[in-house]
Amino acid sequence: MPEGDTVWLAAKRLDTALAGATLRRGELRVPQLAATDLAGRTVTEVVPRGKHVLIRFADGWTLRTHFRMDGSWHIYRPGTRWRGGPAFAVRAVLATDAWECVGYRLHDIAMVRTEQEDQLVGHLGPDVLGADWDLEEALRRLRASPDEQVGVAILDQRNLAGIGNLYKVESLFLCGVHPWARVGDVADLAGLVERARTLMLANRDHPEQSTTGDLRRGHHHWVYGREDRPCRRCGTSVLRGDQGPDLQERVSYWCPRCQAARSPIDPAARTGEPGHPPPLTSTH
Repeated sequence: MPEGDTVWLAAKRLDTALAGATLRRGELRVPQLAATDLAGRTVTEVVPRGKHVLIRFADGWTLRTHFRMDGSWHIYRPGTRWRGGPAFAVRAVLATDAWECVGYRLHDIAMVRTEQEDQLVGHLGPDVLGADWDLEEALRRLRASPDEQVGVAILDQRNLAGIGNLYKVESLFLCGVHPWARVGDVADLAGLVERARTLMLANRDHPEQSTTGDLRRGHHHWVYGREDRPCRRCGTSVLRGDQGPDLQERVSYWCPRCQAARSPIDPAARTGEPGHPPPLTSTH
């Protein structure tokens, strides 16, 4: 699933292409909105909200799209061949005289009055990359469920919006926290959240998502996607496990030594060595 920084960058690029322009073509290729013609409407701005993209129009309406696992927006000059996939995968087309914005495999497409956007995104917690970011409110929401697994809690968009599996995994490693640890047992919960936010801020302006600071192929991440490979810090083999109610989207990777459990956790989770070295620090 695209992370909040990917959505932020997509919204920024869409805003650059569309804001202030009038659509000469506006199609929504989903059954519930197939008859909606957006041609002639002027886009005022495109903004991200967690993992949602909100396209606002001057007539007081908002178009919401979500990437989920496989969605994406592509931007082309008129006359350029679209390359985001087969034509049947196109869900939205927003074209001006200068640009053609094509949404492939988009999900949760909806139109609402702009003043009613909360019907779509009001349930979200503070946006990690948004102007509404509020660390204390995010911590309050997280601490309201102290027995929840921390690896599940920080992905819950109702607690804080934007963090995805990559930044969950990498921030837990950098802070020396086991994914199955209880929220109530995380000594520096604020540090964990701020670490994830720092990583996302560092990556939001470009498509590369490096948490190590190293952009060489195969060196982008500490433990994410590195099952059975040596931990970059201690050499212990990295573990992989399914976590949370939607296991396909919540795969965890961790080092059993650098992130050894300090308290009883889910017995199905492998805890690794009993010793626990000091938390990893990094300047990246």
